[in-house]
Amino acid sequence: MNRVKDKVIIVTGGSLGIGKASCEILAKEGAKVALTDIKDEEGKKAVEEINRNGGTAKYWHLNVADEDEVKQTFQEINDEFGGIDVLVNNAGIAGVDKKTHELTSAEWDKVIDINVKGVFLCTKYVIPYFREKGNIINLSSIYGIISSPDIPPYHASKGAVRLMTKTDALLYANDNIRVNSVHPGFIWTPLVENLAKEMGQDVEEFRKNLDKEHPIGHVGEPDDIAYGILFLASDESKFMTGSELVIDGGYTCK
Repeated sequence: MNRVKDKVIIVTGGSLGIGKASCEILAKEGAKVALTDIKDEEGKKAVEEINRNGGTAKYWHLNVADEDEVKQTFQEINDEFGGIDVLVNNAGIAGVDKKTHELTSAEWDKVIDINVKGVFLCTKYVIPYFREKGNIINLSSIYGIISSPDIPPYHASKGAVRLMTKTDALLYANDNIRVNSVHPGFIWTPLVENLAKEMGQDVEEFRKNLDKEHPIGHVGEPDDIAYGILFLASDESKFMTGSELVIDGGYTCK
């Protein structure tokens, strides 16, 4: 308990999946959580559950690709909680599964706007609110390290996030701001389940096939990643910056 006591932590895309699990665990460990998302109903419900269980959380509607929204929301969060200590750049989408030459510019831009520009904007506007130190945790992917023959804009975006993390870790080290990335394997979330549906595959069969891809024998759960985020958000990881925390059931060992 209290591993992140009284830290003000922003989690983007916090309404479902990894984001929701992270908000719950961070709040349980003493953080004041600013849950942001565009899924208002789910986000408000998640905040109600956290507060009902003794945690502290508040919801803000936020499209991370909208610069004005990011700027205004972060100012409101700072005013509400009296500062910001940690940013978890979790918001992201998979995009359409097409070969590169079949993609439209609009389909490419939609993924890059959220997954890359969103990380840039949130990083840009959180840094002025950091006090004596700061902490940014970027959600990349196993596909920020390796690749596979599908969803090209997603893989490009997660590779970008990986290197953005290292660049900002170097740029802001002297300001006592740490920046690390998390690289999940397949985690059973609504995003992954919807991916199966969009591909026209049976969901259960899709999950079984994913299980086989991980040497540990199964896909992960949101809590598996949330505990990694908790570690990076805490002072336990104070000597880590520019690092890649891979939590993938052995997927990238192959």
